[in-house]
Amino acid sequence: MHSDGILGNREGSGRKWLRRRERWLVVLGVILHAVYMLSIFDIYFKTPIVHGVDPVTPRFAAPAKRLVLLVADGLRADKFFELDAKGNQRAPFLRSIIETQGRWGVSHARPPTESRPGHVAIIAGFYEDPSAVTKGWKANPVEFDSVFNRSRHTISFGSPDIVPIFCGALQHTTWDTYPHEFEDFATDASFLDMWSLDKFQSLLNRSREDPKLKELLQQDNLVVFLHLLGCDSNGHAHRPFSSIYLNNVKVVDHVAESVYNLVQDYFKDNRTSYIFTADHGMSDKGSHGDGHPSNTDTPLVAWGAGVKYPRPISSSNHSDCGFRFVDDHVHDTPTPVEWGLNEIERVDVNQADIAPLMSTLLGLPCPVNSVGSLPLDYINMTKADEVEAVLSNTKEILNQFLRKSYIKQSNSLYFKHFKPLSHYSSILDKIEGLISARDYDAAMDLSQNLRSLALQGLHYFQTYDWLMLFSVITLGYVGWMIYLVLHVLQSYTSLPGNAFGMEQAVQKNNRGKIYLYGSMVTGMLCLLLLLEQSPPLYHAYIIMTSFLWVRIISEYQFIKTLWKHLSRRRMNYIIKLLAITAISVFILEFLVNSFTERKLYTWCFLIAGATASFYLFKSIPWRSGIPIYVCLACWFLSLFTLMPAEIPDNNQLVVSSGVIIIIIGIVARWLDLHAGGRKYWLSICNCKLKSSKFSSLFYLQALLVALSSVMVYLSTVHRTEKRELLASHQLINWSVAGFSMVLPLFSENSLLSRLTSIFLGFAPPFLLLSIGYEAIFYAALALVLMAWILFENTILNLNIVNKSSDSTKSVTNHLIHGSDNRSLQLSDVRIPLVFMVLFNVAFFGTGNFASIASFEISSVYRFITIFSPFLMAALLIFKLFIPFLLVICVFSAITKLNQVPRLGCYFLVILFSDMMTIHFFFLVRNTGSWMEIGNSISHFGIMSAQVVFVLLLFALTNTYTKDIHCNSAVSSTRKAN
Repeated sequence: MHSDGILGNREGSGRKWLRRRERWLVVLGVILHAVYMLSIFDIYFKTPIVHGVDPVTPRFAAPAKRLVLLVADGLRADKFFELDAKGNQRAPFLRSIIETQGRWGVSHARPPTESRPGHVAIIAGFYEDPSAVTKGWKANPVEFDSVFNRSRHTISFGSPDIVPIFCGALQHTTWDTYPHEFEDFATDASFLDMWSLDKFQSLLNRSREDPKLKELLQQDNLVVFLHLLGCDSNGHAHRPFSSIYLNNVKVVDHVAESVYNLVQDYFKDNRTSYIFTADHGMSDKGSHGDGHPSNTDTPLVAWGAGVKYPRPISSSNHSDCGFRFVDDHVHDTPTPVEWGLNEIERVDVNQADIAPLMSTLLGLPCPVNSVGSLPLDYINMTKADEVEAVLSNTKEILNQFLRKSYIKQSNSLYFKHFKPLSHYSSILDKIEGLISARDYDAAMDLSQNLRSLALQGLHYFQTYDWLMLFSVITLGYVGWMIYLVLHVLQSYTSLPGNAFGMEQAVQKNNRGKIYLYGSMVTGMLCLLLLLEQSPPLYHAYIIMTSFLWVRIISEYQFIKTLWKHLSRRRMNYIIKLLAITAISVFILEFLVNSFTERKLYTWCFLIAGATASFYLFKSIPWRSGIPIYVCLACWFLSLFTLMPAEIPDNNQLVVSSGVIIIIIGIVARWLDLHAGGRKYWLSICNCKLKSSKFSSLFYLQALLVALSSVMVYLSTVHRTEKRELLASHQLINWSVAGFSMVLPLFSENSLLSRLTSIFLGFAPPFLLLSIGYEAIFYAALALVLMAWILFENTILNLNIVNKSSDSTKSVTNHLIHGSDNRSLQLSDVRIPLVFMVLFNVAFFGTGNFASIASFEISSVYRFITIFSPFLMAALLIFKLFIPFLLVICVFSAITKLNQVPRLGCYFLVILFSDMMTIHFFFLVRNTGSWMEIGNSISHFGIMSAQVVFVLLLFALTNTYTKDIHCNSAVSSTRKAN
């Protein structure tokens, strides 16, 4: 007989051989994806720092003797500038500065909108390699120049996570930080800002009695940096629209006013410049990291020596900063009416432009790695000095370009010049001539054009190797997918080994030649990379891609015979194969689009629920209730992707979810004990085993879910009222969460019993980490997973009933050699496809996992409130992984139910994931808004990492699912009949 497709029964060369090959392929997949995922750092996150660049000494007099930099961490622009509900100003002092003394605008940050990259952009003038965020906040992974380095002395007070980055290795600095324990999210963190102010005030007071300190303060090129963390901590803990956060804006304004008065009273020379800004903003849900305007738009106020006075807005003085160095956001957008600043000229800047602004005010060389453009509308200088300042800024960027060009040319066998700057020296000579002739306008235009070309040149060398890298990585992914298909066909399908009759000696001889030639070609390519002094990872990309294609070519006999096998099949089989391929591609493209449009899942589950229930209505009696249940479960889950990605706080909803979870558990327990005699439940229930031990375990798990619901209420209420987390609450929460996850290991091993226990076991930690509707999503997802089990079980029973006794024997005998699993059928492709959909719903059901800002930090406050980035991140990631654990547990149970090889299905999941990865690889952008750029990169990163963390989750869930027992589908059906 013909089995269902290419897939059916295959006698392998032994179970040990298959296990070795599986193990080897899994290791290869992990290494390949880890290596290829690193390519994103070589392509998009390559460090912009180049060493060996000489500073450019400015040729103009410094407008200011000292500079005060105030950075309000996490202060978003709209909350700072807008008037409150009563029409009052939130920051009256800085508002008066904007109106009477200085200049203002919005400073546009770029992702990742985190504290370290933001401060590096402000103080050093370049957008740091984003991978530096993963290397820790406390040390510099790469040394870089900054305004502080160039100063004569720097005084700094603030957070232990920021100040040491810039001052820890400097000799000419005075700095201090508060202990990490001060960063407690359960308190009002505005006192941190006052701490910085008090430290600075005590320093000035101490200098009146310390001649050396006073002499140090009287020197020129002095920088004072106060890091104000209050808004960031309060934004995380209480959200940026809370009264605590908005009050912190007033505290920040008070600090700015106090610092201004202290400095003016102390020095009395009007030679101080002041810069007030923020490193990043804060989303409505109290997080930051992505490219949303609430995170990228930060306030900028400058005043004092060398800064222009405010000007009324008009069409003639409306400015634009021109070239955008990769960024494409719009500057000088209309000022919102609620800000009340429509009559005063606004000058927006890129965040990196602040560094050359500070350097110019102090008459210092710009930091040698700065890519910022000096904002002329802020500085108050003569025309001649303005030109000299812009020329100094231009030469510094040009020096970086020349250094990168020299390094690349000296290492390249074939070098392509950046043609627009081939005659840069003649342009510099022309500018000098125009300055000598006092034609300052022409010199200014030429200097700014040269600066734009230099920035484009830096971008050219930043992306110099893109074509080669794109080609190699794409070929690697395609090769990996082809190799996976070959492995699945050889190891888990009915393609008989003798059908591919080939002499083993000839095959080995041919393979030996292929490996030899492949090694020679790979060696030549690596030699070329070595001569060009390419990074070690370039060699890894080439070796990995070459290895895969050599392995594919070595299977040419199998591929040739497979083609003959397909060509002999009937046309209706070919049509079926093409139809399933087309449906698979359609579903994968649907999943790709769902990364940017969550609402697609609503339509997906509405249609899936109706289609599945219609199929079941035609196949089984409606009295079983299964068709109606499948439809309602899918429709219920479809509601969640219509809800906002920013989860609103709703403590009552979380508590109610605990009750819903207990009810679901009770119903599942009742079905497990009483529904086993029914035809479509027999395979998944175990009504014979009614041990009191297991009943007690169920009651204990239900009790822990109830206790976690109570603790959700008590912990939140007490923290809200007292602004602290009780140690007793903290201990109970940790204990309940930890203990509950161990209990499923001791539950019954029937399919429904074990899955119910896993569902109840992970409910307490998920509830304790929930803040709103995501707690109900957990229950809804479990209902759909149960619907998937019932659907698969029904199909299995229908297939057995509908086939003849000979066919039944054939199905049960079509086993992979040495195992209890049957070989894969073409129709089994539905299992990994449904898994892909549910796995991605677990991603996007309650938010946008692809956005850093989706990590809701307030979720961890029932476990910890003291700022600890790595523990908090671990708890957040664990919360996000709990739905994945449920999906994978059910996936494993279904493979046991259908008696299909789990690793075979896993390899199909990876194949489908990599098809999506290739798509995302080409969707990655380096132009457009920062939100589009950041999301496109994170989408690729998520899919690249999926092979690794799916494997890790498989290994973790195997602890819970390895001993699940399913009654034989054939015997169960016969017994029921």
